[in-house]
Amino acid sequence: MNGLQQYQRINTQTSITDADPHKLIQLLYNGALERINMAKARMQAGDIEGKGRLISKTIEIIGGLRSFLDFDQGGELAIQLESLYDYMERTLLEASARNSVEKLDEVASLLRSVKDGWDGIREEVVSQQAQAVG
Repeated sequence: MNGLQQYQRINTQTSITDADPHKLIQLLYNGALERINMAKARMQAGDIEGKGRLISKTIEIIGGLRSFLDFDQGGELAIQLESLYDYMERTLLEASARNSVEKLDEVASLLRSVKDGWDGIREEVVSQQAQAVG
């Protein structure tokens, strides 16, 4: 492992250790988007194994996002997100099977939309956490 990879791994581990639950979900969105971009590059380079590995990792990350859904507090929104995550996973499998950059782009666009909404509530969440502690 080269120095850059070691730094990235340590930086990622530190980010996860220091992350509050909201930040952890942001990191998962970022990781999924990053892996989709890397899978697209591997797909375009003809690296079938690398593409498959990265798409599988993206599906795992989306599964992790799904595991954070709180159906008691999230209600209809949690149900809709679960359906969207399911759609993303199926679309990623289709992208892998068909070598479809367009399907990867579709999932990336959906992830960015959800991530933008999640990022938009960051201040509200941090404020609520501060009030709960104080």
